[in-house]
Amino acid sequence: MGALETALTEAAEAVGRSIERLLPPSDLAEAQLHEAMRYACLGGGKRLRPFLVMQSSGLFAVGGDHALRVAAAVEFVHCYSLIHDDLPAMDDSDLRRGRPTVHKQFDEATAILAGDGLLTYAFEILADPETHEDPHVRCQLVTALARAAGPRGMVGGQMLDLIAEHETLDIGAITRLQRMKTGEMIAFSCEAGGILGRASPPQRQALHNFAHDLGLAFQIADDLLDAEGDPAVTGKPAGSDAAAGKATFVSILGIERARDQARLLAGQAASHLDIFDGRADMLRAVAGFVVERRA
Repeated sequence: MGALETALTEAAEAVGRSIERLLPPSDLAEAQLHEAMRYACLGGGKRLRPFLVMQSSGLFAVGGDHALRVAAAVEFVHCYSLIHDDLPAMDDSDLRRGRPTVHKQFDEATAILAGDGLLTYAFEILADPETHEDPHVRCQLVTALARAAGPRGMVGGQMLDLIAEHETLDIGAITRLQRMKTGEMIAFSCEAGGILGRASPPQRQALHNFAHDLGLAFQIADDLLDAEGDPAVTGKPAGSDAAAGKATFVSILGIERARDQARLLAGQAASHLDIFDGRADMLRAVAGFVVERRA
């Protein structure tokens, strides 16, 4: 196992333990809600966004507990989005990470509430003094995550994704869709460490530029996996975008051009980190990982 794989595994385990602490089992009347939230968050996954939070925090020597709380909050928002994306009104998916989706394991109403619970709990965590002693830093985190997850970010991107099922989008519109739906949350994950560590404007900008290119590379890789991935490895059905009639990077560029573009973007992403010298080597490695992954 290489250094990056080891670091990803260790980070995923640490984030998993943090989620266990933040989402303990419940014996209250509404226990099914807590069980569904735990099911969504503790079922595996790459934990890439939390990893980016922890790596960007490490650039500024941010305390591990602070970084882990933000990493968990990011994962809660990500898992909420997956729960809602999988619902019959959206992508109507039966599998996620190789298991039944939340609405299949429980029911649609519980799935909606579990997503709502994870989203709101994420902001409670960020606003808690345990996340950072400086209220200004906490306010910056809350504002940045709200912007990344809201109508100008992930939620707006999901709306565009639904529109793409009925309208033909050009490459510019698809790029904007994916920047909003996927890229803004990746950008927050990269910049969160800079917020926690009170980074300088050039350092924040470098992380932002890195995340911008990384987010697009990640989504092109996702489109490639949807087109040619093995469901036994990816944990979800293949060809769902094509079946829904969605225009994607792959449908417009073709598989080989899309793969070349993803690799170009990964290289550009890594170049933005020169300001951090060798301290950012693990983030540079992530850029290569996202375009070569098989799940």
